[in-house]
Amino acid sequence: MSGLPAERNTEEDLIRQVCKGQTEFFYELIQPYQGTAFAVARSILDNAADAEEVVQESFLKALRGLGKFRGEAKFSTWLIQIVLNEARARLRRDRQHPHRSIDELAENEGGESLPRDLADWREIPSEALAREELRRTIERALRSLRPIYREVLVLRDIQQLNTAQTAEMGVAFRMRNNLLQRKHW
Repeated sequence: MSGLPAERNTEEDLIRQVCKGQTEFFYELIQPYQGTAFAVARSILDNAADAEEVVQESFLKALRGLGKFRGEAKFSTWLIQIVLNEARARLRRDRQHPHRSIDELAENEGGESLPRDLADWREIPSEALAREELRRTIERALRSLRPIYREVLVLRDIQQLNTAQTAEMGVAFRMRNNLLQRKHW
């Protein structure tokens, strides 16, 4: 594979390589923004599966349209804007037909009318109790962890930061805490 050594690849270099047809560099280009892209899509769609699909669609659009990227804004801004647009478009599509009339008859393959299945949306008490017990168990487990491990778990699994971002945030937390402790002496 031709190209620059990985440690020297800047966004501009990666964009040039991908535009020249070396699409294998595209993952390296988008990798730092995957967590942010997912978080943005998830915040709009409020559904992890839909957010994942939107991010994938957005990355494909970015790959196809990378030649049109003019560099007037940062690449990350351009990429996240694509994610925002895709998430909003998905939201509009999903809202166009949110409800079906119960008067519409469903038909099977033979053209026979079938009764419509109406879901009971009331909360099931046993499931609510199990969910609450699970929440309390998870909170107790989190509180039992040493702060450094709790921070890593929250940053990686709840905030969905990548390893590098988690390490960077962890260093920043420890530096801030050290400064605060020194002030109180």
